[in-house]
Amino acid sequence: MENFRLKVFRSVARHLSFTKAANELFITQPAITKHIQSLEREYGLRLFNRKGNKIYLTQAGSVLLEYSNKIFNLELKLENDLNKFKDNLTGKLRLGASTTIAQYVIPQVISKFHEKYPHVKLTLHSGNTEQIAELLNKGEIDLGIVEGKVKNRDIHYIRFLSDELVAATSLKNNLLKKDEISFKELITLPLIMRERGSGTLEVIEHALKARKIKLSSLRIVMYLGSTEAIKRYLENDNSIGFISTRAIEREIKQGTLKVIKIRDFKIIRSFDFITLHGSDPTNTAAQFIKFAVKLYNQK
Repeated sequence: MENFRLKVFRSVARHLSFTKAANELFITQPAITKHIQSLEREYGLRLFNRKGNKIYLTQAGSVLLEYSNKIFNLELKLENDLNKFKDNLTGKLRLGASTTIAQYVIPQVISKFHEKYPHVKLTLHSGNTEQIAELLNKGEIDLGIVEGKVKNRDIHYIRFLSDELVAATSLKNNLLKKDEISFKELITLPLIMRERGSGTLEVIEHALKARKIKLSSLRIVMYLGSTEAIKRYLENDNSIGFISTRAIEREIKQGTLKVIKIRDFKIIRSFDFITLHGSDPTNTAAQFIKFAVKLYNQK
């Protein structure tokens, strides 16, 4: 049922690039141009403005993008709702997960889910919590899984599982030989943090606020964009970073990183599924939620 010209338009509008749209859709760039020109002739309006090597949506293009997203999401919902009448779950499921979850939690869920429902076409987008919420809000994913809260009243949270952030450092740390420190000692040590917009940083800030400590009061050496980047940095430095216990298991076994216990200070957070208020999850998304929760409850 999908209108391919609108699919082309959505891809160009998302990337603001004819070349990237061609790569995504596996067609030639002249074919992309032809589809866009066909739409512009049909509506009698320019959908993109060209300036040098860059393109921008016109006002008419922005309106068409809004409606084409609605059309796409309605068709996706129709497909998923009709699948309720089939014995086997089929259809598409576009997932978005914040970085830690995308790397250390959800891959095994996807693998098991695909094993049970091989006819469901799964895609996974990764980003920080704010980025995943934005993708959900734009209708570019069906279901999000995040590690923090966003300032958006349209977001509905469904509890998934609990997680703990621990202070980690290199086993070769020359400045810190102890395995346990006080909170006062912590705020004097060099720290590595996740970037702004990440759920991890938001949770850390909340925990510090409860102790009446501002992030700016800490000795933050650097902000990095992923847990993997933090782990690799810590292995070669004397700093400390807060990392999910689920993300550090391998390094502890290998003896490259260790956990530093902080007396009277724990950071517990939840991983949550997110949907939009007033919009029920598709049948496939609802089944994925049930499947993931059941899988982790069995561990």
